[in-house]
Amino acid sequence: MYQRMLVPLDGSEVAEVAVTYAKELVARLDLEEVIILHVSNPSMEGFLPMRLAYVEQTAETIRREARKIRSNLTAPADTRLAKVRGELVVGYPADEILRYADEHKIDLILIARHGRSGIRRWTLGSVSAKIMSASKLPVLLVPACLPGETPYDEWPTKTVIVPLDGSELAETALPHAEAVAKQLDTEPLNMTLLRIFEPPTTPTYYGPDLAEVPLNWGQYVQEETERGEKAAKEYLATVENRLKEKRLNIRSEVIIGKASDIIVDYANKNPHSIIVMTTHGRSGLSRWVYGSVAQNVIRAVCCPVLVIKPD
Repeated sequence: MYQRMLVPLDGSEVAEVAVTYAKELVARLDLEEVIILHVSNPSMEGFLPMRLAYVEQTAETIRREARKIRSNLTAPADTRLAKVRGELVVGYPADEILRYADEHKIDLILIARHGRSGIRRWTLGSVSAKIMSASKLPVLLVPACLPGETPYDEWPTKTVIVPLDGSELAETALPHAEAVAKQLDTEPLNMTLLRIFEPPTTPTYYGPDLAEVPLNWGQYVQEETERGEKAAKEYLATVENRLKEKRLNIRSEVIIGKASDIIVDYANKNPHSIIVMTTHGRSGLSRWVYGSVAQNVIRAVCCPVLVIKPD
């Protein structure tokens, strides 16, 4: 599925967390080419030779380390290691990264969630957030964890978590999850299909039009929760059945609660995982991009998140 991967770096230690993931992906996935891209500010023209040397050296490091990792995998003998090269452009980071990805037929962007602007500036104004919001491509956001958090600086080796809301849009994440799970090794990663059901809440206000209606909201919430949980299990069974011939280790879980909280908690309880999810599902595009489930998950977890935008 993925042939050409773009890895933007800004020279900061935080952004270079992406290098660790890049070497693992080069080794484990059947990529054709990986471009290490540095965008230099127009005012820094005198430093261009040094910055070009930086990306070229980084590309060589990724090549060398990926070769070592590949040698320990049971990959098919005819599988070639991806070409890795560095490239330098001048301009403003988010704009140039998006332009480069479009002009060079990139199909996956790998970027750290925090760069030179600092760990606490993961907002809609940061480079990585702009790319996630504006790019139509899959974006793999890798974490630069805060002090005290588990530093997931290795490629996940256990579980691919796929949150689903029952919509066809959310299911567009499934082929991408399959591509990540099927690495160039004997066994694919485990895949968990996670269906979160948010039960109805008891209203705090009854209008005059409801005054004569004998409503038992507690019973209603219980019945709706049971109905929703049953429907969610049936839905996941259908999805599992569609994937049974994919040679994947699949399990399904239905959990009742608030979607973003459940996904974050599940990821924290299953370390060395990767979350693969769409940027919108049942809730609609605008809500998922701004303050949505996907955005809340990205901000809270300390594991990689592969963000997919449905067509």
